[in-house]
Amino acid sequence: MKIAVEGVSVGHWTDLEARTGCTVVRLPADTVASGEVRGGAPATREFALLDPTRMVGAVDAVVLSGGSAFGLAAADGVMAVLEREGRGFATPAGHVPIVVGMSLYDLSVGSAIVRPDPAAGRLAAEAATDDPAVGQVGAGAGAMVGKWRGPDRARPGGVGIVNVRRGALAVTAIVANNAAGEPADPGTTGAVLDGSFDGWPDREASAPDGSSLEREGTNTVIGVVVTNAKLDKVACRLVAEGAHDGLARAITPPHMRSDGDAFVAAATGLVDAHVDDVRLMGLLAMEQAVRESVGSIEG
Repeated sequence: MKIAVEGVSVGHWTDLEARTGCTVVRLPADTVASGEVRGGAPATREFALLDPTRMVGAVDAVVLSGGSAFGLAAADGVMAVLEREGRGFATPAGHVPIVVGMSLYDLSVGSAIVRPDPAAGRLAAEAATDDPAVGQVGAGAGAMVGKWRGPDRARPGGVGIVNVRRGALAVTAIVANNAAGEPADPGTTGAVLDGSFDGWPDREASAPDGSSLEREGTNTVIGVVVTNAKLDKVACRLVAEGAHDGLARAITPPHMRSDGDAFVAAATGLVDAHVDDVRLMGLLAMEQAVRESVGSIEG
């Protein structure tokens, strides 16, 4: 999928046998970013500096990874690549690359002992392109969705990428979808309200190993919305909130306690735009990226 925002590239590292991987989103210099977490079980790195009140404004890369919290180590390899390129926040002792990380849980899908590491992050960063693969690659290699009603209802998730354009303004959504919930039926809300919704899980049931179906922290949707708009950190935070709204339109139920749903919004600063326009475009792009990530086998 060709990336619509100039200067942005995406690279994957994938272990098909272990069903895990990582995805690196490389950003142009001076890209402003913020983010938001809504899931109950996040695994993140450097997310605190995305707060609009924090000093650092620019982010050099975002890493999406499998491997649960272990997979956050992939960001070390990305930092090494960026350091060699002279990228990062300037300090008296040299540049410190700013790399934000988010991970999803895929340890029970393939191999629990193979996780994205610094070498994987380095390879993904070096493989970055403006026309990356989608589907069960990178951070989506072991992704599954629909697990909230039991393992027999799960189906493949993966990486989805969608562009939305309005004149010179461009927005790209990149998502790794490993949601506990499942693709949303547009009629779900009405069915819940009138009592006809039959999608509730059996809370008394057990998984094949005898454990509860409500597995804490074994899911998560993570992603990036990047735009060529001129936005500050506060505006980027609003765009990240819109991305979560897009997720909520695409997955039922979203933002569960067992999900670590987290999104970063980044702006490269080339086009004047109103933040509400960018937020709506990000919402629509993320909604469609989440939907298109389900069941795809490309790559």
